[in-house]
Amino acid sequence: MRSVLVTGGSRGIGRAVVRAFAEHGDRVAIHHRASADLAERLRAELPGTGHLVVSGDVADPEAVRRFVDEAADAFGGLDVVVNNAAVFPRHPITETAYEEWQEAWRHTLAVNLVGPANVAWCALRHMRRGGRIVNVSSRGAFRGEPGQPAYGASKAGLNSLTQSLARALGPHGIAVTAVAPGFVETDMTNEHLKSPRGDEIRAQSPFNRVAQPDEIAAAVRYLASPEAEWASGAVLDLNGASYLR
Repeated sequence: MRSVLVTGGSRGIGRAVVRAFAEHGDRVAIHHRASADLAERLRAELPGTGHLVVSGDVADPEAVRRFVDEAADAFGGLDVVVNNAAVFPRHPITETAYEEWQEAWRHTLAVNLVGPANVAWCALRHMRRGGRIVNVSSRGAFRGEPGQPAYGASKAGLNSLTQSLARALGPHGIAVTAVAPGFVETDMTNEHLKSPRGDEIRAQSPFNRVAQPDEIAAAVRYLASPEAEWASGAVLDLNGASYLR
């Protein structure tokens, strides 16, 4: 049994990741920012015992320290950390006021890039040899996000952080990887998938669909497995051949 912390674990990809680990016998700390009801409901549904709900704003360094320490103290250490929490605010450069533009960049980088860096720093103090950090990146890091440029930039930075930490933590027996999904059917993407653009988005893949959260969770669980040490530093594309690089 391993001890796993999943940020943004109450919904979407994070929820699927939480379930995937719990269904394979691991104890999971479900992190959320402001969705306690969803997180508690998920915890109650999980197989096994010892699961935990922790909360805090990933953009707040002290909140990060607090919820990581809480999870580690409850579990007696951490084996796996999944940095999944993210924001996706719309702020196209041609339509956004300067003050709103600045705020979008500040908040997006704080949650999507600096937050995972802080989670990793705090978690490392509790992580055993053989530990795993898996970061949830995005296809947008490579193809660009014209409507959400800070999101694309934050995920490109997250990929670089993944590789830097893989180099730094390998000597400590800790592997660091990332997954880079394309569109996934979640709360965050529903407005796009249900819009007139929905058919166009699905047609980006030759499978004519978008991913399901469970498909991403399966890849995360593999990268967190003992067998995946040699994948350290990898950024795994999971976009149904909708974007190739």
